Amino acid sequence: MFHSRAPPALARDGKPRDDAGVTTPAKFPRSTPSTPKHAMKSNASPTPSRAPRETRADASVAANTSTSALGTEMPSEFHPDLDQYPVPALVDAFIDDQIHALMAVKAARHRIAAAVVAAVSRIAGGGRLVYVGAGTSGRLGILDSVELYPTFSWPKDRALGLLAGGQQAMFQSVEGAEDSLEQGRLDVAAVNVDERDVVILLAASGATPYVMGALETARAAGALTIGIANNPAAPVTLGAEIAITINTGSEVISGSTRLKAGTSQKIVLNTLSSAIMVRLNKVYGNLMVDLQPSNAKLMRRAVSLTMRATGASEDAARIALTACNFQVKVAIVAILEKIGVDEAQARLAATQGNVRAALLHSR
Repeated sequence: MFHSRAPPALARDGKPRDDAGVTTPAKFPRSTPSTPKHAMKSNASPTPSRAPRETRADASVAANTSTSALGTEMPSEFHPDLDQYPVPALVDAFIDDQIHALMAVKAARHRIAAAVVAAVSRIAGGGRLVYVGAGTSGRLGILDSVELYPTFSWPKDRALGLLAGGQQAMFQSVEGAEDSLEQGRLDVAAVNVDERDVVILLAASGATPYVMGALETARAAGALTIGIANNPAAPVTLGAEIAITINTGSEVISGSTRLKAGTSQKIVLNTLSSAIMVRLNKVYGNLMVDLQPSNAKLMRRAVSLTMRATGASEDAARIALTACNFQVKVAIVAILEKIGVDEAQARLAATQGNVRAALLHSR
């Protein structure tokens, strides 16, 4: 989803923390009562305890950060003669460099895990995932947000993507859009971010003004902020409550962060959102049991998943799925417990959608 209106936002002072710090409030009081956005509960672990915090970077730093000092902007010392490589060597150079993306993500796994734990409690309380970025980073955020509905039946209004330049920038470059601090502030304010929400801020450089403006407003609103950057000690990670630094270094083509920096961000987003969904009971074993069967392929998958989880025949699986509008979770509980779909739905509702708990509910 793309949004473009907003009142001006107020900045909020931060406190010192170090780059590995995590600050996650245990409670999220609201100034006025309101109905949660599709509130749901979870069996998630509590958020981690507070850790020392690094001095927060002011958003204005982003506009003045020199690219000359950024690892992602430095030419690769391994491929100075790239333009003279024969095609097989050229292909090898691009493929082999992707290995470093995975290594960089692996090095950040503890930060990613901390982000998952902190995010689950907010999302379970009715919050949303809000992705913010520009260029490749922003498009990757949009991609992650839109895939949550077909994969996990996640409500579309609870996964939002904000991209510098708006919807047009998804399909073509909008020059200069990422340079506006103010537009970042306005776009986040326009979607009424609050303390239940999780705002994921993506920037390979870690200093994109649009993203820094969004960070400022998200923090002021009390949202959990997760900064993801490909350079150490970047303003977006210094300013966010949870910092995920994916230090991928220089690219095979200097400055082309759609390469391994982009790959690393995609891995982080896949991991982050998928782990959150697992903790929100969207998976049974390793089966995608909360998918939205919106096309023929996914309907076949729903049948196959139901058969695999229950040992039922294809005919039995189809009968159960048809009775519950192809809700795989409901069909599994109904078949295994030999109960009607209404009772299966009631059990799942009583256990916050947890299939294992629903199967034990009457025992």
